[in-house]
Amino acid sequence: MQPWTQNYDPLGNAALSTLAAAIPVTVLFYLLAVRRIAAHLAALYALLASMLVAALIFRMPVPMVLGAAAHGSVYAALWIAWVVVGAVFVYDLTVESGHFETIKGSIGAITDDRRVQMLLIAFCFGAVLEGAGGGGAPVAVTAAMMIGLGFRPFETAVVCLMANTAPVAWGGMGNPVRALSAVTGLAESDLSATMGRILPPIAAILPFWLVRSMVGWKQTLEVWPACVVAGFTFAGIQFFWSNYVDPNLVDIMSGMGTLLVSAAFFRYWKPRNEFHFREEAGRPRPEKKRYRAGEVVHAWSPFALIALFVILWGIPAVKAVIAKTSYKAPVPGLHQMVIRTAPVVEKDVVESAIFSFDWLASVGTATVLAGFVAGPVLGLPMGVTLRVFRKTLFRMRYSFLAILCMICMAYVIRYCGMDAVMGLAMTHTGVLYPVFGTFIGWLGVALSGTDAGSNALFGNLQVVTATKLGLDPVLMASANSTGGVMGKMVAAQSLIIACVAAGIEGKEGDLFRAVAKHGLALALLIGLLVTLYAYVLPGVVAHNHRFW
Repeated sequence: MQPWTQNYDPLGNAALSTLAAAIPVTVLFYLLAVRRIAAHLAALYALLASMLVAALIFRMPVPMVLGAAAHGSVYAALWIAWVVVGAVFVYDLTVESGHFETIKGSIGAITDDRRVQMLLIAFCFGAVLEGAGGGGAPVAVTAAMMIGLGFRPFETAVVCLMANTAPVAWGGMGNPVRALSAVTGLAESDLSATMGRILPPIAAILPFWLVRSMVGWKQTLEVWPACVVAGFTFAGIQFFWSNYVDPNLVDIMSGMGTLLVSAAFFRYWKPRNEFHFREEAGRPRPEKKRYRAGEVVHAWSPFALIALFVILWGIPAVKAVIAKTSYKAPVPGLHQMVIRTAPVVEKDVVESAIFSFDWLASVGTATVLAGFVAGPVLGLPMGVTLRVFRKTLFRMRYSFLAILCMICMAYVIRYCGMDAVMGLAMTHTGVLYPVFGTFIGWLGVALSGTDAGSNALFGNLQVVTATKLGLDPVLMASANSTGGVMGKMVAAQSLIIACVAAGIEGKEGDLFRAVAKHGLALALLIGLLVTLYAYVLPGVVAHNHRFW
């Protein structure tokens, strides 16, 4: 088989080619948001649409199309779906063992106010999980915890998706920064520092945004001190760590620091009017139980084990040992057979395609192993722990299929060049490119579900376009990543995970409509901030930056 060169105008008309490239995404969102069909079916039909468009319109050889889908399936299974399985498994263990009641009680001991509980769990603890492993774990775990506390399922899914945004640019121990540096050739320190000057202002206002999405303005202003403490603590640590320490532990330190500061603050400050949902009005208020410190630590230990195992998996010496268990092989008919050309890249690039069967290296394996350790720690026999694991796998079978189809579609879109066509359509915006470039990152995450994936797809395109337009390449590469985080909440797999965790399977379309306006508005704010840095405050962008 001969190498195949991507064609960024297969129909001989830029507008028509862009519309053709958008067909798979349009099919997916139409089926989810308009027809409201099951997510795994919508993802399957969108995958088939992407394969047909790749073969019939972009003229990609069928073996390459199939190879791209197969490549995506391996990555999706090991690095996305498996992570979610592990996170939900750990949560199920806390429920099975009865320790989730202690977790709920430990939060209730701080406050009974639902607004403050939401900030502690979705905003603070979610950031820790995002930094430790990312994937779907933050939304899956925090949504499940909030449902267990008595939050409304749909509203819970909305706020957990929205909260899982500001930390995403440094998620998975800094993976997005590494991916962006790898494809652009720009220094990690410059990128991390610049991202750390774009996102903190958004992180500072995010608690207000989250509370307001759940209640009215009056009830939001009642907890403004809590929002200020949580938002500004998080933003301050995020700025400091990303600029002066490293990109690896930004989220873990920001989340843990904010959790500790907020918990201490909430023990001494209480809102004047305690907020509860309307349906809770007639319920008898359970008597607060006082927990010993050892009981609280014991109950929370499964989530500490997740963080411990994931951090352990990231230690270079451990990674070197684990790497020896991985098996890699070129994807037949695809490896070094697809050529990317200008204007997407400065010089022709032959795309690699390697199956990486990193069964042990996956963050999901670390999370699942944490679960198998957590079971006995919580007092469950290994037989019961295995039974819980089997139940988790069965319960998530359709979600697993949906995630597989979504990632397969993203890989087909990438290898056939549809992503580049859609990205290039936004480069004809001239002076407005800082805003539209931010939305390219948003589009990349909405498609791939990961900020690292969006950076891999569009990072170099941002650099090339910025150079042509006389903009700062570091700024626009950083804009791709920071704008991308707001696409996380509308990514199909994020919607699926949120629905599974909240127990509202089949409501993915409704959830998409609920969060899309927030994702677009927040991305626009980031785009305007990037525009300010591009034309008014160019000195904000980091160059030749060094960590301490």
